[in-house]
Amino acid sequence: METFFSIIIPDNKLKTKGWDLYMKQEQLTLTQEWDKTFPKSDKVEHSKVTFHNRYGITLAGDLYIPKNASGRLPAIAVCGPFGAVKEQASGLYAQTMAERGFLTLAFDPSFTGESGGEPRYVASPDINTEDFQAAVDFLSVCQQADPDRIGIMGICGWGGMALNTAALDTRIKATVASTMYDMTRVNAKGYFDSEDSSDARYAKRQALNAQRTRDYKNGSYAPGGGVVDPLPDDAPFFVKDYYDYYKTQRGYHPRSLNSNNGWNVTGCMSFLNQPILCYSNEIRSAVLIIHGEKAHSCYFSKDAYAAMIKDNPYTDNKELLIIPDAVHTDLYDGGGKDAIPFDKLEDFFRTYLK
Repeated sequence: METFFSIIIPDNKLKTKGWDLYMKQEQLTLTQEWDKTFPKSDKVEHSKVTFHNRYGITLAGDLYIPKNASGRLPAIAVCGPFGAVKEQASGLYAQTMAERGFLTLAFDPSFTGESGGEPRYVASPDINTEDFQAAVDFLSVCQQADPDRIGIMGICGWGGMALNTAALDTRIKATVASTMYDMTRVNAKGYFDSEDSSDARYAKRQALNAQRTRDYKNGSYAPGGGVVDPLPDDAPFFVKDYYDYYKTQRGYHPRSLNSNNGWNVTGCMSFLNQPILCYSNEIRSAVLIIHGEKAHSCYFSKDAYAAMIKDNPYTDNKELLIIPDAVHTDLYDGGGKDAIPFDKLEDFFRTYLK
């Protein structure tokens, strides 16, 4: 039987001139069965948890704690990939790092998975950065975590969100971005910046705003569709790569957006006008960016690393690690070739969470 708990901070109800500033949490319905895409470890204790962000959205997470652990532990919050759920790659990362002695939290971002938020299946650069900060809030008051030794890991689009959060949250001592996307860049400029023009962006805005009108008239939000299925014979390799993970037994999950109907058509609209990573070169804490050599998305990591260290006096604790022969989804679950460098991740967090 899985355990379940949530943290409510006492004495946080303030009334100022009629304003109620009490932090409230929604009661979520969470599955109590093990429904992950990876086997359950006998080396860790697992429990379901809830916590809330600054926008009043209650988030659902899986907490992993090493068995027989004592004292306050270094803690890591994990999220991603973009459009995935905690039962997929983020949970695998979290459980594996817990096996190595860390307290870890894999969570579903707002509007997705088991987390709260309405409408469903939308994303926001602001709210999703806040989701990571809310996870840090949770870990900061968790009795088994050391609030002075907190790190975060983001996978795929959440790698970009992790870097964005690291630039904002000084409580974070170490950050890993794995096989990262900059979701604001790809939405505004297209893949490989192939749509980086005012005309191309204007056409996107026209289409999205027309969809908004249709949605409002219909009283519901049109789904954008997840990973294409069936897979066309002429699909580019990166689409085949996603299909191989999200649409097969390897990574399919019934709550995963990418495995099913995807984000709403207008779900990522604000990414067009709200770039992240504007102040990444002001990150003082440690950062490790890892990416597969053969991933279509590798340019995101290379460019993000270059921008992060440019004119940044704190570069000694920054690193870009390219994994030979690995493609994008190899860093989701290892790709059958142990592509995720867990020894490196352990060494990185042990070095900087001390």
